[in-house]
Amino acid sequence: MNETTTPPPGTGNGNGIGTAAGKANQLWGDFIPVIGFIVTYNVFRRVELLDGLINKDTAIFWATGVLMVLMAGFLVRQLVMREPVSQMMVFSSAIVGGFGLIGILLQEKAFIYVKPTIQQLFMAAMIFVPMAFGKNLWKSLFSKVFDLPDFAWRTLAIRWGLFFIAMAAWNEYLWRMYAPGFEAPLVMAGIPVAPAGSYEFLGLTFGARDAEDVWANWKFGNMVIVLIFGALNTPYTLKHLRTPEDEAQPAAG
Repeated sequence: MNETTTPPPGTGNGNGIGTAAGKANQLWGDFIPVIGFIVTYNVFRRVELLDGLINKDTAIFWATGVLMVLMAGFLVRQLVMREPVSQMMVFSSAIVGGFGLIGILLQEKAFIYVKPTIQQLFMAAMIFVPMAFGKNLWKSLFSKVFDLPDFAWRTLAIRWGLFFIAMAAWNEYLWRMYAPGFEAPLVMAGIPVAPAGSYEFLGLTFGARDAEDVWANWKFGNMVIVLIFGALNTPYTLKHLRTPEDEAQPAAG
């Protein structure tokens, strides 16, 4: 999952031109903040401006600020245009903005590195916790776009929940593998996150590289992964998609 809005459970025919326009709108709302982050990061890390205020070490903070501003702009636009804004989108944006702001104010990159992990795990929790009580958030979010039977909604919810967990693990691998090690052990809310310097785990060496740009630029790769996963769910969604004609047919027997 990216760091902006919520992906659809699979792309299908939807409900006509309005739905197609809404999907295109959402894709732009997803891509523009990420592209803004990547462009800002790659430009600013190659220059030295404002007496060192903009340089390789501060590029990630500026890029995060751009990401937050563009995300906020998209949400404001949704509200002004009176377009629907899901709770998951709001909560996800709040996590991105909160951790990003803390990282910028404290000038601590660790908050920015772990931000996608927290976001993905939170989204997975928003799916699995209600499901434990018989509620399907995925159906609530997308039932106006797709008419599917309950078992199909449950399957899609489980798939996306597991996908979010996998993306959280992927982000942990990326930043730990490519970001430089910390001078002191990293602890957040009393929870040890990473030891100082480089360290071994599961046969891999983490914190030994100074390649933060790999993690930063992979944000676009993550967007592509989300789109591919959504496309892979399209056949299942279309297979179980119900139409008004289906509902009008009398039951056999």
